[in-house]
Amino acid sequence: MKDIPITDVRNFVLLGHTGSGKTQLLDAILFKLGVNDRLGVTAEGSSMADYTDEEKDKKISLWAKPFAATYKGAGKPVRLIMLDTPGYADFFGQVVGASAIADAALIAVDAHSGVQVGTTRVWRRCEQLGMPCGIVITGIDRENTDFSKALESIQALWGAKCVPVVLPAADGKSVCDVLAGNAPADLADAAEKSKTALIEAAAETSDALMEKYLGGETLSAEELSAGMRAAMLQRKLIPVFVTVSKADVGVKELLDGVVRFFPSPAERTWKDNKDNAIESRADAPFCAQVWRTVNDPFIGHLVFLRVFGGTLKSDSEVYNSTKQVKERIGALQTFNGRKVEALAEASAGDIIALAKLKGTGLNDTLCAAHQTLEFAPIKFPNPVMSYAVAAKNQGDEDKVGTGLHRIAEEDPTIKLVRNVETHEQILSGMGDIQLDVALKRLKARSNVEVALSTPKVPYKETITARGEGHYKHKKQSGGRGQYAEVYLRVEPLKAGETEWFVDDIVGGAIPSNFIPAVKKGLDEALLTGVLAHCPVVNTCVAVYDGTYHDVDSSEIAFKIASRRAFSDGMMKAKPVLLEPIMKITVMFPDQFMGDITGDLNHKRGRILGMGAEDGMQVITAEAPQAELFKYSSELRSITGGRGSFEMEFLRYDIVPSNIAQKVIAEAQKHKKQEED
Repeated sequence: MKDIPITDVRNFVLLGHTGSGKTQLLDAILFKLGVNDRLGVTAEGSSMADYTDEEKDKKISLWAKPFAATYKGAGKPVRLIMLDTPGYADFFGQVVGASAIADAALIAVDAHSGVQVGTTRVWRRCEQLGMPCGIVITGIDRENTDFSKALESIQALWGAKCVPVVLPAADGKSVCDVLAGNAPADLADAAEKSKTALIEAAAETSDALMEKYLGGETLSAEELSAGMRAAMLQRKLIPVFVTVSKADVGVKELLDGVVRFFPSPAERTWKDNKDNAIESRADAPFCAQVWRTVNDPFIGHLVFLRVFGGTLKSDSEVYNSTKQVKERIGALQTFNGRKVEALAEASAGDIIALAKLKGTGLNDTLCAAHQTLEFAPIKFPNPVMSYAVAAKNQGDEDKVGTGLHRIAEEDPTIKLVRNVETHEQILSGMGDIQLDVALKRLKARSNVEVALSTPKVPYKETITARGEGHYKHKKQSGGRGQYAEVYLRVEPLKAGETEWFVDDIVGGAIPSNFIPAVKKGLDEALLTGVLAHCPVVNTCVAVYDGTYHDVDSSEIAFKIASRRAFSDGMMKAKPVLLEPIMKITVMFPDQFMGDITGDLNHKRGRILGMGAEDGMQVITAEAPQAELFKYSSELRSITGGRGSFEMEFLRYDIVPSNIAQKVIAEAQKHKKQEED
């Protein structure tokens, strides 16, 4: 904002496992800042953060959403830009997008549940980004909770750099600032210990401060604050807060801590995709990145962008350096839940929304007209669950495709592709809850319904030996006939080779003008193998002999002969069925180890490695895709929602004979039904 300098802006993202209290905390902050006139509660459907119909129905956060307000604490006004994110694993893509453009993270940890798999996952995300972090312990007002035990578990995982900056009173109805020096007697020792740790962390960030500290001098409030922000920037200090959101306990102290510890946009170093540092000054060249898009039924296409440098004004022109097109900017908007506020300008740290841009989408870079810089695209996780999707009612196919593509534009972890091998529309995402929400939105927006089914596995075929193939095509039915004869060899394609067709014809056994028809026939033959009519891969074909007729030979005759000769040769070359093998990384609490390994063995999985990370067990394994279509919901059932996994394609491998026989029998049965 124009009246607040960039040094007095704080941009941070709220992260945590589902149920950790981060959205309730955000509602308490918004109420404290006067953005909302009442304290919203997710469970009651009154949350300012979880305001969409889908979120009210599920009673969880589904999308990352920005909020902005001015905090007038003891000092000068500070602009706070906050991003709420989902904690549910299915919506981790929203976490990825929001964390990629925030200056710092505040991770919520429930005192009763402690560090869970979702907590570990967001911690790892912050580590990958080198992002400064703070932790807020919530839920200490619940029965059987203890702040000290929660703090000890956090420090056991992430080290002594996790230092409490506030401590709760024994009754949980108030907190004390450890730097204020006014802790009650029962907290005096703990407060002094934390204060010393904070001062030492600040002093270690510069030689001047360390010399002053070792000399017995007291660091000024400004020196201490600057040192603590520097330590947090270097991830050498993780300030720990505590709140009871509904009772407004610790909320003010948390906001004061954000101002004191969290870096401003001017202090966080951002770089473009060529590793050039971005100038975060208001008078620097403008640059921003789109981190989320929304197709609003009333407003239209909205893009949310983070301003990294310079100033953007309404009714101006910018350059989309990703698409290399100019864009005309109308009004700048900032969102607080359903509340929309128009802005005259936006500077570094601000998150704004722009409507009616012609060609700008996710990950695009917008900059000043004379700039050409680009930001590296945000990399989102791969989908882990898929369904084959088809319109329930005939004639709705186009509506389904268009509607789902629009939904996929809003969430990059949702993919809609047509599998050219199985001829199915495949809808993929991070889990069944995410896909259920997507389909309900499709029905609400487009008034269409879809039928879901387990996708067909995209099997392939290959050969394991050498085989000779021959076919003579001869047809005479009055008039000009058809004649072509082809001899060929098939053998496995050697590693590293890509040229699969070899013309070994000598002496004009097959005239050169018919060779393209032979190759075209083989191209068609490779699309449907001899076992389950699947595409054939890693196979070399050498055509070495044949015969022709001066009158009856034709291109169509040689196409037919080469197809039949290939089938003959492939049957003699020990053909096998191949299936896609996926690599999966599963993270879960220790008590589920036996259940997880047993289930993976049942799925024909092979464990590649096991280890522990941040208090969680991590298994890396490979398993056939055919066994993993429902693994997201199965893992949730096994672990009670406390497990998560990532998946990526690894390779194709031979299908065991007992399973291959079933697949082949089913394929032949299906083909016979089609022919009948």
